[in-house]
Amino acid sequence: MRAFAPEPLELALETPEPGTLRVALRGDLDHTTADEFLAAVHAALAVAGPPREVRLDAAGLRLCDSRGLSALLLARRRADETGARLRLDNRGPALQRLLEVTGTLDHLTGEPAARRDERA
Repeated sequence: MRAFAPEPLELALETPEPGTLRVALRGDLDHTTADEFLAAVHAALAVAGPPREVRLDAAGLRLCDSRGLSALLLARRRADETGARLRLDNRGPALQRLLEVTGTLDHLTGEPAARRDERA
C-alpha cells in the first residue's frame, strides 16, 4: 500500500478587477497549511481599502480536512468583519460533499452576515 503524501498549499492572489480579490488554492488545505492560508487572507483584508469581494478558487484544492474547513470558516468570519463578501468557487466533489455534510455550504457560498441582517 502506498502512502498518501501531503501536498503543500500554494496560494495565488490577484486582483482581477478593483474591489475583488481572487485567491487560487492549489494543494492541501489541512492542519499543516491552514495557518498559512489564514495569514494570507487576513493580510489581504487588513489593507487600507480592503476588497469588497474575496473569491476563493478551489479548483486546485486537492484535500480539505477539518482544520482546513475551520480555516475557511474563519476566513468567512474575517471577511464579514470587514464587510467583504466571501465566495468559495470551483469546488470539487469532495469539498462539495464536505460542505454539504457539515452544513456549511450556504455559509461559505452565501451572502455576508451583515447583508443578511440588513434584509431581515
